[in-house]
Amino acid sequence: MKRKNPFPGVTRIVDQHGTTRFRYRCKGFSTYLPGPYASVAFRAAYDAAVEGAKTPNRSTTPQGTLAWLIEAYLGSPKYRNLSDSRKRSIRGEMDWLRGIAGDLPFAKLGTRHIEALMGKKTGPTAANTVKKNLSLLFNFAIKREMGVTFNPARYADRLKENPDGYHTWTESEIDRFLDHHGEGTKARLACLLALNTGASRQDLSRMGWQNVTGGRIAYRRGKTHVGADLPILDALRAELQRLPADTLLFLTHGQGRPYKPETLGNWFRDQCRAAGVPGSLHGLRKAGATRLANAGATPDEIRAFLAHATNKEGSTYTGKADRSRLADSGMAKLSGVKQEQNLSNIATTLDTTTTQPIGRKAKK
Repeated sequence: MKRKNPFPGVTRIVDQHGTTRFRYRCKGFSTYLPGPYASVAFRAAYDAAVEGAKTPNRSTTPQGTLAWLIEAYLGSPKYRNLSDSRKRSIRGEMDWLRGIAGDLPFAKLGTRHIEALMGKKTGPTAANTVKKNLSLLFNFAIKREMGVTFNPARYADRLKENPDGYHTWTESEIDRFLDHHGEGTKARLACLLALNTGASRQDLSRMGWQNVTGGRIAYRRGKTHVGADLPILDALRAELQRLPADTLLFLTHGQGRPYKPETLGNWFRDQCRAAGVPGSLHGLRKAGATRLANAGATPDEIRAFLAHATNKEGSTYTGKADRSRLADSGMAKLSGVKQEQNLSNIATTLDTTTTQPIGRKAKK
């Protein structure tokens, strides 16, 4: 008696390299499934493929194109597991790729093609983002066994960027901003919130009295899902006490409506221009971390302030602070040393720094 196929629609294929692969087909829908056969990953991919085949309005994007690969990634659990803010940013970046090179067969793209696409962007950071996203897509295709085994984006040359990224506010710029935006202003409150909590614009746009308990302010960062629990310092406490107790969110516009993160960032840049400082909310977040590092905070303490998952970023700030402290202590050792000094009393006959008369041998 013929055994029933436990995975209807799946066929076993041996490719030209002798590798066994499994392909699901149903009513024009086709996709490869990861092995081994009947493994947990295989079953999860099979269930997703069955659901994809049932979708009435399936994409008509030609299979094998870069646009097809992008659609596969955007429909994957890997993309769905990203934070909302990361989804928005990467979706816009992928849409740009799809618009400029979506009809190209991704399996035939080489490193020179990746660098050509990078060249269509203005500025090194934007160009490097193209490389990063294409590398992400190729790694996704390799893992899903979508017909490629090589990532050409990995070998594309990165462009040199500003190592410090966003401008970090200086203490004088912070003072100038606070002097311009007086007590009780929304701009001052936004500045002190970002500086004293390390919150990003996404988190600031959702922060309110629900985050305050017992003289502390706590929130879970939207990007990393890591929690932060911080004491409220005096300057921030003074501004928060000016707000009505029934205010749901700290920063709102137009009859208490919440800001979108992008709108909040744009509004705050306008306040920076009005105060004559070259700043942003992210730059204040960096300034808060810099203050901690200069005060001797450890990478663990800075990680807790920034709500990061690792100490990598915290080590960057402490490394800079350590270099400054080491330079100060090193230069201090020179402060009492004379540039010209006699190190010892050298016998006249051995002193090569003085001119000695040349004597003649006495005649016998």
